[in-house]
Amino acid sequence: MPGFEFFSDLERQEVQDVLDSGILMRYGFDAMRNGHWKAKELETELQNKLGVKYAQLVSSGTAAVSMSLAVAGVGAGDEVIMPTFTFVASFEAVMMLGAIPVLVDIDDTLTLDPIAVEKAITPKTKAIMPVHMCGSMANLKALQSICNTHNLLLVEDACQAIGATYKGKALGTIGDVGCFSFDFVKTITCGEGGAVVTNNKDYAINADHYSDHGHDHIGNDRGAESHPFLGYNFRISELNAAVGLAQVKRLPEFINIQKKHYTILREALSKLPEVSFRTVPEEGEESYAFLSFFLPDLETARKASAGLKEAGVDGCFHYYDNNWHYVRKWEHLKDLKSLYPISTEVKEGLKYLQTKTFEQSDNYIGRNISCLIKLSWTEEEVKIRAQKMVTVISSVL
Repeated sequence: MPGFEFFSDLERQEVQDVLDSGILMRYGFDAMRNGHWKAKELETELQNKLGVKYAQLVSSGTAAVSMSLAVAGVGAGDEVIMPTFTFVASFEAVMMLGAIPVLVDIDDTLTLDPIAVEKAITPKTKAIMPVHMCGSMANLKALQSICNTHNLLLVEDACQAIGATYKGKALGTIGDVGCFSFDFVKTITCGEGGAVVTNNKDYAINADHYSDHGHDHIGNDRGAESHPFLGYNFRISELNAAVGLAQVKRLPEFINIQKKHYTILREALSKLPEVSFRTVPEEGEESYAFLSFFLPDLETARKASAGLKEAGVDGCFHYYDNNWHYVRKWEHLKDLKSLYPISTEVKEGLKYLQTKTFEQSDNYIGRNISCLIKLSWTEEEVKIRAQKMVTVISSVL
């Protein structure tokens, strides 16, 4: 991770096909595009690679998260349970629909704690949205059981976890609907882009229409298409899709490299008894995009984080003091700093953030360091990195 480290002639050729045709839009202009339909081809590749019936490309991971909820009927006043540890896009995507993000604690998976989820359910709860952060997953068995008991949607935010599996199935394909990001720093990149995936035909039709102003895409005359319902412009361009089409074909190659590098680093750190690793649910296999581990306490993790930076070990994140990924510093959300008026329902629904504390999440995030696994490292570079990490962490224990 990320895929941009390995751009090749395959990506260049796919993009050149689009430039040669001159058609950058995914819809229409049939006679001019010389048979090139990069977005459609990428959707088919995703369906095959992920083992899912339907995939709809969109313009970003944020659009994918919001659309995943929208196509399943989540909207104004509905509550969506999500973790305290995620990217800010997750709650932005919920609020875009007029829905209310209900943040709850994580556990040692670094994702949703099923016990905390159960306690957070109210009559307004419409969906549970696990976010499979840093390449690994929530306890999906427990979350599916909760959804079944309470008749709730399970929406998987797998934006950081393409290539990971649970019980042999690709993350993102296990719930009612799932989503991926293909931005510049993801394992598979389109530059900017995302995808919504589902096995539900109705949700797939909704996604097809909703992502393109409500167009039903029936017939060959775009101007004559009807609009069964309101939609928005979340289309991906053919140029972005072309890059992703080449990249997704290389996904197994990327995952294998990540696993090799991850394993070297983990084996080195495993020799330190004070270091423990995030829990991966039984029958789950992460994508190896990150190595996430715990140190004994917050102070030690902060010292280790600073020491790793000083030693030139880049890409190691201590999210406790990060204002993008952890609730502790989301002041713009807590204070509802918005360019436009926020609905009364959302204002009331988010009042809990004024007083809510997340001690359990603080414990896990405070002790956690997550290290990005790069594709471009040589084996020798990984071994040197591993030794530096052991030396730094040993020095602060």
